[in-house]
Amino acid sequence: MNQPLNYRNTGFITSAPDIRHLPNDIGVEIAFAGRSNAGKSSALNRITDQKGLARTSKTPGRTQLINMFEVVNGCNLIDLPGYGFAQVPLELKIKWQKSLGEYLQKRECLQGLVVLMDIRHPMKDLDQQMVSWAVESRLPVLVLLTKADKLKSGARKKQLLQIREMSQGFGGDVQVEAFSSLKGIGVDQVRRKLDEWFAPELERQMALLEQDEQADEGE
Repeated sequence: MNQPLNYRNTGFITSAPDIRHLPNDIGVEIAFAGRSNAGKSSALNRITDQKGLARTSKTPGRTQLINMFEVVNGCNLIDLPGYGFAQVPLELKIKWQKSLGEYLQKRECLQGLVVLMDIRHPMKDLDQQMVSWAVESRLPVLVLLTKADKLKSGARKKQLLQIREMSQGFGGDVQVEAFSSLKGIGVDQVRRKLDEWFAPELERQMALLEQDEQADEGE
């Protein structure tokens, strides 16, 4: 059993307009996707306990690039361009959507998808398409219902149960949690899920290290 990772050590690696400009397709990547106003950057900052890791903006849709952050060697978090109704020119929006789709379809080290949606307006058409695509690709999904602090406890629980029930219709591995960057709701659950997804890569690295040590001893 691996020790929980310390997400406070997460650091920025690079920004890329498309997958051709990303580092080698190795290790494990967990991607964060969501509508332009879902609070994706705020969620990443809260999960890593860093105020300025992912840039937040009062203008939805400012994440125009694929942003990569390293938790530890071989374990990366990916901040994908927001989808939805960002107030940007159509040509630029098409370009973003192309780089988003290309990453999701072709990046071999992608091992999990976190889909963020406002708890007050969840499962819009594009959200459902994103979850459906992941399930069809046999990719596990963590749905985060963000801004959970905007609802009172009873309403929050009701919405959470409704979306969990709805998510069963997708089939596949879909987990749904309430989340609030402001209040810290759901942060521990997200970190546990990330630990679970990163575990095979950490075990692989440990096995290689043991092999190297045994080889050294045999010389």
